[in-house]
Amino acid sequence: MHIVIDARIVNSSTGRYVERLLHYLQEVDHVNTYTVLVPSKDLNYWTPTSKNFTVKAADYANYSFSEQLGFKNFLNHLQPDLVHFCMPQQPILYSGASVTTFHDLTLFDTYNSDKNWLIFHLKQLIGRFVFTMAARKTRHIITPSEYTRQDVSKRLGVSLDKITVTYEAVGASSETTTPYPHPFKKFILYVGQQSDYKNIQRLGDAHQKLLETHPDLGLILVGSKNVAAQKNETYFAAQGYRNIHFTGFIDDAQLAWLYKHCDVYAFPSLMEGFGLPGLEAMNYGAPIASSNTTCLPEVYGTAAHYFNPVDTSDITRAIADILDTPQLREELIASGYEQVKKYSWRRMAEQTHNVYLDAVKK
Repeated sequence: MHIVIDARIVNSSTGRYVERLLHYLQEVDHVNTYTVLVPSKDLNYWTPTSKNFTVKAADYANYSFSEQLGFKNFLNHLQPDLVHFCMPQQPILYSGASVTTFHDLTLFDTYNSDKNWLIFHLKQLIGRFVFTMAARKTRHIITPSEYTRQDVSKRLGVSLDKITVTYEAVGASSETTTPYPHPFKKFILYVGQQSDYKNIQRLGDAHQKLLETHPDLGLILVGSKNVAAQKNETYFAAQGYRNIHFTGFIDDAQLAWLYKHCDVYAFPSLMEGFGLPGLEAMNYGAPIASSNTTCLPEVYGTAAHYFNPVDTSDITRAIADILDTPQLREELIASGYEQVKKYSWRRMAEQTHNVYLDAVKK
């Protein structure tokens, strides 16, 4: 077979899923031919190691007319037996056999206030239509959690039999660490995007309450200082908040050091499709205080201490429990190491490969 993988998001926040899928598919399948599509700027971002994999440029922007028309013609020219769209964005008139990964449906429910209101809501309307059409026409759907499987089935009107869960995973933790300089005796850590639904402002509010009983406690927020992060930084400054530090981009060795030395890793998100950052923190031995919403209890199991993410007092309570109870902290760390072992990128790739084989037969 000739299988095309739409990997245009490989160099994005969701790109880890795509990169690991490609990496392990090369170990799983030495028979079929794969064409991996990426933007021109990312042609050197991922390099195949197997002769049956090639990379080709596909410069079609998400939610654009070129995606709907030009990308459709581009795919037809490749004459694939199957296309795996690694995100729901795709040409809805493409009629060939396909599999689509739905990571979540956050686009339906969120508004990121760092974006242009009109453009975001226009994209949201287009996205709703594209997601619905994609779910109905694709031969099979992949989701990263059972929560997302149920959500896609209910909201997009497709049978559960058409959806397969392939859990994501984490790799080996980095052995190389470089101390990250900071002034705090203890600190809460958060790593990742800071869009509104990530709920960072409430985390900051909870941190300030914790200062009443833990005056030396810091909050370190790791991630690029994009518009969303700058918005949160402005909010904290306007409130007169203290002991909050935005790192901006840092290298992997410094990030590993922060994971290993944080007193609590906090994940306050309002909605997730899988919640990979929390598993990454567990892999470094960080005790997790997590939101109790959407897929997170499914993915983290008993290895996290949960809170209601819209209740600042409850966020405060959960973090304080870990800070003040050494036994709870040690139990969470031990449970975290065991929870991480339940997930495997290779198994995810094997399951995805099986979906390909079944989809072609339909």
